[in-house]
Amino acid sequence: MLSYWEQQSFLHYDHIIVGSGIVGLNTAIELKQRFPAQRVLVLERSLFPYGASTRNAGFACMGSPTELLDDLEHMSREQTLALFQRRAAGLGLLRKRLGDGPIGYRERGSHELIAPEEIAVLDHLAELNDLLAATTGKPAFRVANERIVTFGFPPGKVAALVEATCEGELHTGNMMRALIDHALRSGIEIKTGATVQHFEAATKEVRVKVADTLRPEGIDLRCAQLLICTNAFTPQLLPGVDVQPGRGQVLITEPLEVPFRGVFHFDKGYYYFREIDNRVLFGGGRNLDFAGETTTDIALQDRIQQDLEDKLRNLLLPGSTVAVDQRWSGIMAFGKDKQPIVQSFGDRVHGAFRMGGMGVALGASVAQELAGLVS
Repeated sequence: MLSYWEQQSFLHYDHIIVGSGIVGLNTAIELKQRFPAQRVLVLERSLFPYGASTRNAGFACMGSPTELLDDLEHMSREQTLALFQRRAAGLGLLRKRLGDGPIGYRERGSHELIAPEEIAVLDHLAELNDLLAATTGKPAFRVANERIVTFGFPPGKVAALVEATCEGELHTGNMMRALIDHALRSGIEIKTGATVQHFEAATKEVRVKVADTLRPEGIDLRCAQLLICTNAFTPQLLPGVDVQPGRGQVLITEPLEVPFRGVFHFDKGYYYFREIDNRVLFGGGRNLDFAGETTTDIALQDRIQQDLEDKLRNLLLPGSTVAVDQRWSGIMAFGKDKQPIVQSFGDRVHGAFRMGGMGVALGASVAQELAGLVS
């Protein structure tokens, strides 16, 4: 049962965005900039984003050499370059929108560890630099083997170290806090604990059914345009879309003396680590069990956690007995290729999802594309 006042003032919007992650909030901001007089509502089923936006490692990266070479095996040069450019544009827009200070953006170095069996990657750096030159304005990658010993990595396991010259890091929590604050200052409404159960697009509006803990019948909202930004969870609202969830597991150590700074990748980006607050944040290992990690269950798997600990103590910090302080996981979205989906599903329903683990880089640019679909 709703009051007259609730029906008059709380049920009707011009735009409703489902999902308050990086893409959802940037989409809301884009729409408010384009239509300042219109009402924009963001719905989030959890207290804060449930997928990966507040659970990622904070890498402001566009792709390591082994990742990009893998892209070139599955996509054309033009497609690989276009995807890299979308990532670069997204990071640029995010930094311009929020400022480097509020999001903790820093360029303290980005490197990829090259294993002995991957040494042929070095033969392709000139090719990658040539492909990306117009976007980066300088060589994107260079060999930095002199830092292997400086950073404390075992030379027998790290045959080469490649620096990415155009990448950085940020503080994930501060970035999301800054996006929320920006949205609120812009007059955007954000409602958490609001699960969208289903929607129905009609000729003149979209009806959105939202669960409510105190109203068993739920609440029916109305909007002119519905935008779905739920990444790995999108099939719950749009059955049949090409989206597969991918869980990413992470651990962070207790404080210690860390010999390296910046962000690091290895094994085609399946592993990643960084120094943060005198701790080592280390994640990955999804490639050990693709089937098991194709899930929306935010949980931990013992096998992958043990693998992360083994690599932590034998590769990242050889000989160390450092203790793990926290562990968590986040849910990413993948598909048949690495291209994000930005698509209309009728005149009044649109979506942007499947960030392929690159939501930090892609989020703002994809949101801009999504807002462009709204007439």
